[in-house]
Amino acid sequence: MTGAVSPDRRRFLTAGAAVLGAAASAQLWLPGTARAAETPLPDGVFSLGVASGDPLPDGIVLWTRLAPDPLNGGGMPDAVVPVQWELAEDERFRKVVRRGTAHAQPAYGHSVHVDVRGLRADRAYWYRFRTGGQLSGTGRTRTAPARHSSGGHLRVALASCQNWQHGYFTPYADMLAQDPDVVLFVGDYIYESTPSATAVRRHEGTGEPYSLIQYRNRYAQYRTDPDLAAMHASAPFVVTFDDHEVDNDFAGEIPQDPDKQPHDAFVARLTAAYQAYYEHMPVRASAVPDGPHIRMYRRLEFGRLARLNVLDTRQFRSDQATSQAGAQDPSLTMLGADQKQWLLDGLRESPARWNLIASQIMMAETDLQIGEGKLWFYDAWDGYQVERNAFLEEFKSVRNPVVLTGDRHLTMISDLKEDYANPDSAVVGAEFVGTSISSNGDQDQAAFRKEWDPRMPDNPHWKLLDAHRGYHLLDIDRDGIDAQVRIVDTVVKPQATPSTLARLRVEAGRPGVRLL
Repeated sequence: MTGAVSPDRRRFLTAGAAVLGAAASAQLWLPGTARAAETPLPDGVFSLGVASGDPLPDGIVLWTRLAPDPLNGGGMPDAVVPVQWELAEDERFRKVVRRGTAHAQPAYGHSVHVDVRGLRADRAYWYRFRTGGQLSGTGRTRTAPARHSSGGHLRVALASCQNWQHGYFTPYADMLAQDPDVVLFVGDYIYESTPSATAVRRHEGTGEPYSLIQYRNRYAQYRTDPDLAAMHASAPFVVTFDDHEVDNDFAGEIPQDPDKQPHDAFVARLTAAYQAYYEHMPVRASAVPDGPHIRMYRRLEFGRLARLNVLDTRQFRSDQATSQAGAQDPSLTMLGADQKQWLLDGLRESPARWNLIASQIMMAETDLQIGEGKLWFYDAWDGYQVERNAFLEEFKSVRNPVVLTGDRHLTMISDLKEDYANPDSAVVGAEFVGTSISSNGDQDQAAFRKEWDPRMPDNPHWKLLDAHRGYHLLDIDRDGIDAQVRIVDTVVKPQATPSTLARLRVEAGRPGVRLL
């Protein structure tokens, strides 16, 4: 994949109305008899926009959800609705290469997931949907490089943690201008918190979501953010979830507050949350939930340049430790036996130059104790010391491992060490913990520095620590990864000024990261 912006791409980026609006000429898409046969539908069925995801060398997932009344269950009739789709090599759809009809079912919130195959590797495509005489906005996507291609360049945007109530999703406006090949979103796409009268933007509803309709409404509200919608329509996303898509700090089938959420009730909540997640994400049918279970860990290949291992660090984990002794219990697992073995096999057998791991939670150590002793953050990999340390040991024989993380609402970029108990132990990899899109809002920077700077001497592996909102932009080629920490000056207003806070580099064959 290339990071350069082509002339066609520039036209697409500047045509904001085309991203979310419909082209009048598309009335010629279908013959009149086909249009007349469509079910009469309310206006505005494509209110949630379009998206694509999980690129393969020959395929891509196209997504939309029909929702004329998005914050009130969707507003669709209780019927299966045929939705026409087409994919072209040009944004004017003069060179259509694939088209077909999907069926939006009430059981899945009238969401549409089209797994298009037979495409050319490493090239841009444009796509759109139509039903009931209504046309969606145009989306742009891109396939992955050919399976055995060894060179090239990949631009990845790392994002996480977008709390509607804490601010507008203004970092996406800058991300759109930076033209990433793929967006990696590593968790907290929605927040399950109750509406707040003092929030920058108020959550819909009257409380936390528990039912399927409530989760649908929450996702639909987030999808109406214009910057997020435009970014979805501009590049494929690779997604995974963390805790707030369900319940803060849950682990497996254990809620944050078991005394208030009995097991059966929480299983029902998981079932609703996972289904709503699937309905709103551009993922393949392998992610269709089975009750309170969903398969989200998976592997994507970007030629021989990069292998991306996408983890699920919530569904199979042991309950969080509450003490240092508990965190060192060898029986605790973050991934579960099957996923752990899958990841180990994928790292050991990888032909890729770069082995990327999308982990919702931080792998590098966070020692919160100033001075002697250690105090760990137990909801991260620090709470699962034995399993984490085994992976760090494994990294010594893995080619260029880099962990890409969210959760912390901070930029925390670190060397990964073989043994954090020994400051002189070998560096075995690098980790980029991306800051949040909006969570924590416009943070008091002076207060943040006062709290966190004293901890830097106890965490010498930290290379950069910051509390601005934004995302990370990673340019990957065979020789290295050039990273930018992109930030915005505010998320409490609909527009913001972006800038580059810092630049860093990871050299191929030299574990660790350095600040430029």
